[in-house]
Amino acid sequence: MCGIAGIVGAPQPTLLRAMCDRLAHRGPDGEGLLAGADGVQLGHRRLAILDLAGGQQPMLLADESLAIVFNGEIYNFAELRRELTQAGAVFRTDHSDTEVLLHGWRAWGLGLFDRLNGMFALALHDRSARRLILARDRFGKKPLYWHAGESLVFASELSALRLHPQAPTAVDRQALRKYYGYGYVPAPLSWIEGVRKLPAGHWLQFDLQTGELAVQRWWRYRAQPDPALAAQPLADLEREFLWYLDRAVARRLVADVPVGAFLSGGIDSSTIAALAMRHCRQDRLRSYSIAFSDDAFDESPHARLVAQHLGCQHQVEDFSVAALRDCLPEMLARLDEPLADASLLPTFLLCRHARREVTVALGGDGADELLAGYDPFRALAPARLYQRFVGRPLHRAISALVSRLPVGHGYMSLDFRLKRTLRGLEHPPRLWLPAWMSPLTPREIGQVLDEPVDIEALYSEAIEAWEQAAGDDVERATGFYIETYLQDDILTKVDRASMLNSLEVRAPFLDIEVVDFLRRLPSTFKLRDGVSKWLLRRAVRELLPAPILKRRKQGFAVPVGRWFHDGTLEAPGKGHPWWRSQAIEHRRGHHDHRLSLWAQRVADAFD
Repeated sequence: MCGIAGIVGAPQPTLLRAMCDRLAHRGPDGEGLLAGADGVQLGHRRLAILDLAGGQQPMLLADESLAIVFNGEIYNFAELRRELTQAGAVFRTDHSDTEVLLHGWRAWGLGLFDRLNGMFALALHDRSARRLILARDRFGKKPLYWHAGESLVFASELSALRLHPQAPTAVDRQALRKYYGYGYVPAPLSWIEGVRKLPAGHWLQFDLQTGELAVQRWWRYRAQPDPALAAQPLADLEREFLWYLDRAVARRLVADVPVGAFLSGGIDSSTIAALAMRHCRQDRLRSYSIAFSDDAFDESPHARLVAQHLGCQHQVEDFSVAALRDCLPEMLARLDEPLADASLLPTFLLCRHARREVTVALGGDGADELLAGYDPFRALAPARLYQRFVGRPLHRAISALVSRLPVGHGYMSLDFRLKRTLRGLEHPPRLWLPAWMSPLTPREIGQVLDEPVDIEALYSEAIEAWEQAAGDDVERATGFYIETYLQDDILTKVDRASMLNSLEVRAPFLDIEVVDFLRRLPSTFKLRDGVSKWLLRRAVRELLPAPILKRRKQGFAVPVGRWFHDGTLEAPGKGHPWWRSQAIEHRRGHHDHRLSLWAQRVADAFD
């Protein structure tokens, strides 16, 4: 795991080094700079995971026709290396996945990316073809920002790119609107106008002779339910799923440094830990969780239960809610863009806790998106019935009654869920998910920014993801979560929280073999009779304690609603009348504005 940066233009070694220095937390184990032909300058900061002696970057082929900087891990590098060796490639390193990318590009060109099972953001300089390729993995686990002006500049983080004197500085108004609408900035937008994020599953090709630049998608998640798969005996289907997932875990245990596992006590992380125990001695697998003094948000008893059942070496660190709140300024000061996901705070603390003993941790990210784990998946069918039988006048009456429910500040309180659900049902199905999850409504965004906001333009990414997906509402919702929420919220959160602590986090559920199996699986095996992750729960029932299998999804949450209610957090908006009014209503218990107030509290740090 590393940080990368680069400049195409006049040689600027001091600037490139400064950009790499800004990425030092992503790669504390080494630095490399390379000035090549056609003005291509590549920089790298290394977090050493594989081939500690031979994996330094930038890396070149022996004939120096190709150079690369690479951030990530290729989990099937050993298989690819064998294939390339049989085809005549001669490797100089012992087991570097970076060198596999160089020989793979020579052998397969752009076809390389389809063969990769891993996470990556990379820049590859093909000197003979005089072109520069930037590419990002299927789900966007590793970030990559770029800006094309007089020079082409790219970096793993926006803060490094902005050191370039030609980098823009103005906040992108479209990104600001969408941040209020989603709680994150969706790719390809970034917080800064003129700077772009390379979206997940895309490559960028820059012709060093003509200056022509093209961005193209090379992969998209598509559900393709297979009737033959559904016709298999259920026991066979469970074994097949577990086989793919077990292989994915085994691949992610390969490292030349200590590896551990996050353990929240939910079914996702518990499954990963259980499978990891198959491949590790008990004295090697270490699991980590954090505990909070607020019982409504504390999952540590469930984590302890799983750890005891599996025999992991489990470490729990206790944090008060005050300690959680107090780390907010540090987090926001080091965050590239506003991200209104409050679980960033406990994720940061968990990563800091694990990094004291391990360099790599396994996590359960991706399961909720691929296996219909979030609450809105269960709301889809009732929402269809509601819109079919409840007319506008009755909907308004129901909404008025529900609005009188007293405000609760616990985890996903009943009034919060009901009010959110009804808010979304004012719109057609393609807008349900963003409306249910958004910090502010389009009308509220218009009031804050003093400009009209078109809902279709605001949620264009969500609409495209919903409409591009084939199948039923569950598959359409899966498309939304993978295309937007997973990429620009969940994986961004984990990347920032882990890399700020120089920790690599790996996600077995996002192994491409697992994903290809699940996208062929009909949705009835993911959500059945209101039970989410149905097949997963059946497949691991012999591995985990029964109470864990029966638990409902609980997010890694913090009590921001209570913080704003009791004054622990000051009103955001720096005195803006609209935000002041929101804060007063929230403190008095008239309305629950937890999401909008938190979104603005984060945004204030980026003014």
